Formats: sequence, C-alpha cells, structure tokens
Amino acid sequence: MEFYGKRNLSSYMDEERKSFNRSSNHSPLRTHQIHDHHLSPTRSMMTEMPPASPDSPWTLSPLHTPSPSLLYHCIASLHRHEGNIYSIAVSQGLVFTGSDSSRVRVWRQPDCIEKGYLKASSGEVRAILGYGNMLFTTHRDNRIRVWNVTNSDNFRYKKVSTLPRKTSLLVFPRASAQKHKDSVSCMAYYHAEGILYTGSRDRTVKAWRVSEKQCVDSFVAHEDKVNAMVLNQEDGCLFTCSSDGSVKIWRRVYGESSHTLTMTLKFQPSPVNGLVLSLSLNTCFLYSGSSDGFINFWEKEKMSGRFNHVGFLQGHRFAVLCLVAVEKLIFSGSEDTTIRVWRREEWSYSHECLAVLDGHRGPVRCLAACLEMEKVVMGFLVYSASLDQTFKVWRIRVLPDEQKQVCLDEGNPNDDLKRKMMEYEMSPVLSPSWVEKKLRGSHFQ
Repeated sequence: MEFYGKRNLSSYMDEERKSFNRSSNHSPLRTHQIHDHHLSPTRSMMTEMPPASPDSPWTLSPLHTPSPSLLYHCIASLHRHEGNIYSIAVSQGLVFTGSDSSRVRVWRQPDCIEKGYLKASSGEVRAILGYGNMLFTTHRDNRIRVWNVTNSDNFRYKKVSTLPRKTSLLVFPRASAQKHKDSVSCMAYYHAEGILYTGSRDRTVKAWRVSEKQCVDSFVAHEDKVNAMVLNQEDGCLFTCSSDGSVKIWRRVYGESSHTLTMTLKFQPSPVNGLVLSLSLNTCFLYSGSSDGFINFWEKEKMSGRFNHVGFLQGHRFAVLCLVAVEKLIFSGSEDTTIRVWRREEWSYSHECLAVLDGHRGPVRCLAACLEMEKVVMGFLVYSASLDQTFKVWRIRVLPDEQKQVCLDEGNPNDDLKRKMMEYEMSPVLSPSWVEKKLRGSHFQ
C-alpha cells in the first residue's frame, strides 16, 4: 500500500478496518472440511476483537499495536483437534505443516486453503525444509524423505528418495548404519554443493549428498541433543545449537567431505533452542534463543570472519523456542505463548521490539515467515504453531520511518493501550492443558 502526503496512524488503521469489512462482505471466507486428523478452519469472525473462546478458529486480532511503526492482525487460525504441529515451512507459494500424522499438509498462501497433502509411511514430522521444487521432511523412523513438489492448479508431488534408503541389513548393512539413532530435529541445505545437513537428538550431525543419496560425513556435534541449525549460503559455514548450552560453528575441510569445528559460542548455561542468521549487504548477525528467555546475538567481523558477542534481547518471560529472520526483522516464539517482532536498527546494534503477538494460549513451538510485498510499506506473512494445537497466520505491515515520525510528532493517543499491553505481558493467559504438561516437564518434547 502506498502513502501520499502525511497521514497519521489512526487514519491508516481506520482505512485498514474499513477495507477488511468491505472484503469480508464481498468475499466471505469459504469453509472446507479436512478428513485426516481433523485440522480444519471454520467461519470468519466479523468482529474486531478475538472471541473469548480459545477453541474458535478464524479469529481476528486487534489492529492496534504499542509501536507506531507496525500494524498486524491474524488473518487465519486453524485448530487441530488431536496431536501437535511440530514444523512449518514456506516454499513455492505454499505452506507445509508437519505433525504426528504421516501426512504433511499443504496450504495455499496466504488464506490457508488446503491444496493437498504428502503421504509418507511414517509420521511425527518434526522438521520440514523447502528449496525450489525440493522438499525435505523428517519422520519417526529417523529417516529423511526427499520430495519433488509442483505448485500448479492441481498440486502434485513425487517422493524422490529416502535418506538413508530402506534396504535389507544383509544386502546393504552400511546404509542402515548411516541412519540417525534418534529423531531428526533440524535440517539445513547448502545450495551450492547440494548437501543436506541433519541434526538429531542423538547428538550427531550428518551431511548427505542429495544427488548421490549418500551420507558423506557424520560427527558428534554436542554433548546433548541438537536442537537447531542454520547455514550461511555465502561461505558454507554451519551453525548448530544444543541443549548443552552451546552454539558451534563448523566448516567443511577443503577438498574433503569431513567437517571441522572452528568456533564455540557459549554465553549461557541454559539450553539453546533456536538459531537464525540475519544477513544484509555489509553485515551478518547470528541470533540464538535459549531457555532462560534471552536472545543472544553475535556480529561477524569482516576481516577475520570471527563472531563477536554483541548483546542480548530481553522480553520473553519463559524459554525462547524458535527464531525466524526476514530482512531486518527477527521473529521469536516463546514458551510464554507470545511472538515478539524485533527490528535491528541500520548501522547499529540496537533493537526495537515492534510488537507482541499474543493470539496463542500455549507455547509457540515453530515459526515461518516470508516477505509479502515491498513497496512503501513492508509486508510480511508470519506462520506460527503452538502446543495449544493451533496454527495461525499473521499479516504484518511495517510503516516507513517518515510515517513513524509523523505518528510520534502528533502524539500517541493509546497510552492506556500501552499500559494494558504491559499488564498482559506480566500475566499471560495459559491453557490448563499446557500448565499440566509444564508441571510434568514435557511441554516441548
């Protein structure tokens, strides 16, 4: 959406509200039924505030926000009646969700109309990764499936391979030895070399050459389970984090398949659950989210390539479980049921928390985000899944700096709103089922 002349934030919100009501009257959201594991959306709510019941799908969150530089609302909410959603990936204009089921659900962006599903022989899809027409999924049998996906009028898919391939122990004993001994929790794909990295609860990292369907390297990466990994496509460096509280940087030995540890980053004793890289033209920042609620971040030196610890972001009350970066924005999902939107200032280490998305009633376990439009207003789509068994889609618009300054110059009439938001942050609403899981100590297994 483009801006002409000076407009304040209130007029922009009024226009957004009227636009939404017009679109709701002329193009009502369709209802549809899903026959596997009961993951389904229902009618659109025509109210401005979300209903009190946490079980109601299709909720609309308020358009106002404590920050004058960002507007957001929830455009879709799906409730899964059985089991948890473990993973989300966005690729080729499609959204993929993995759960306890052996079916990976496929949804159309951004309205989450079902396009179909990928059927595997094993469920518990804890990680999904997309690149081009390729899609990688991990399963309960500790194997990785490689799919070819085509997004057309009729969604089509084909399973290309299974890593490692399923063979008889008598015929190919080495293939079975390549398999992880516990569930695969995370993946990263090196585009230039065609190498897929997988991290597991068995503490190991494996490197797979996808074209050859072979494991080319395997090493013990941490003293505890590997929770997340991210890869720098510019130099091939692999970053891993673990419940042992460390972040490690690995590099492939030149001319070989083996990998070597180049640096260990450890600034907190608590488990590290999420990693993300934020790259711009001249800078590279690494962010890690840990169970103490902090988000530590490091900057890469241009000359030496070393990562120096710069500081941490504080705001979440409980563990940070997942991180996503798009442009200069960092999205963090937490055990405190909220999603925070952070923005790093240009040529600076300072960060601003633009908004707190509070639609979930359980820990936010996984996130995915993508750029929706890039005009005068930056638009983003954020997908979140929680242990309250809901999957939500958020539309976020970041106002340009000049519009933000206009809002600040005219004053902020929402002081009461800020105070209410701060009161909410001190006492988030938690679902009773999650509290019970929390007390049992199994809330994000």
